[in-house]
Amino acid sequence: MTEDEVRANAFAMPLLSPAFPPGPYRFVDREFLTVTYRTDPARLRAVVPAPLDVDEPLVKYEFIRMPDSTGFGDYTETGQVIPVSFRGSKGTYTHCMFLNDHPPIAGGRELWGFPKKLANPSLRKEIDTLVGTLDYGPVRVATATMGYKHREADGSAVLASLVAPNFLLKIIPHVDGSARICELVEYHLEDVHLKGAWTGPAALALQPHALAPVAELPVLKVVSAVHLVADLTLGLGRVVHDYLGSEAAPPRRQKQAAV
Repeated sequence: MTEDEVRANAFAMPLLSPAFPPGPYRFVDREFLTVTYRTDPARLRAVVPAPLDVDEPLVKYEFIRMPDSTGFGDYTETGQVIPVSFRGSKGTYTHCMFLNDHPPIAGGRELWGFPKKLANPSLRKEIDTLVGTLDYGPVRVATATMGYKHREADGSAVLASLVAPNFLLKIIPHVDGSARICELVEYHLEDVHLKGAWTGPAALALQPHALAPVAELPVLKVVSAVHLVADLTLGLGRVVHDYLGSEAAPPRRQKQAAV
């Protein structure tokens, strides 16, 4: 294989059998359970990277069921999303994500910078209750419950939240262990078709875990909950801030071991 052929074929790893295909990535019947809660403001500000700003001490804990997604298949994910603002524009920052499917883990991290880790989340109906759980290995880390379709939610408000800007911190290491890419990425959900949205009583419990530290942003009070189903396209991102740019401080290199 020539160097030109390498450049022409290089999309993702492995070179000849990438872990995920090129987009666009369309999701059909994507189902969300989102519980918004109030947390400790000092702890929240400590995990949100500048130049993003935190306006209120709120966290959105999401469970997302994806039965039909282009190139990624059938999987479930969960994680914490934080309402933020960036240069006067309100949006959300994805703090952590856990899911049970390798292609979207690889694609999410490599393309956009989604903070994805392998775990075992689920979202299901249990008689009159919508139940979301996260297990990391044998340990239950998160449990969310919501009354199933108690009331219709405000569709216009839900749609506005879906199309708002989303921000990610993309980090790709150099071969010496230092950061080669460290960027703030903005992306949007596109071509959104909201099929239904509901609200109702909800509860959320988070348990401490060394490698899935969602409980580090403790639940002080549940503010609201929404359950929705939509078709949408996950748009590709754009870099809105480069932490390693000319205006940034040079990255620290790892010390060489003494010989």
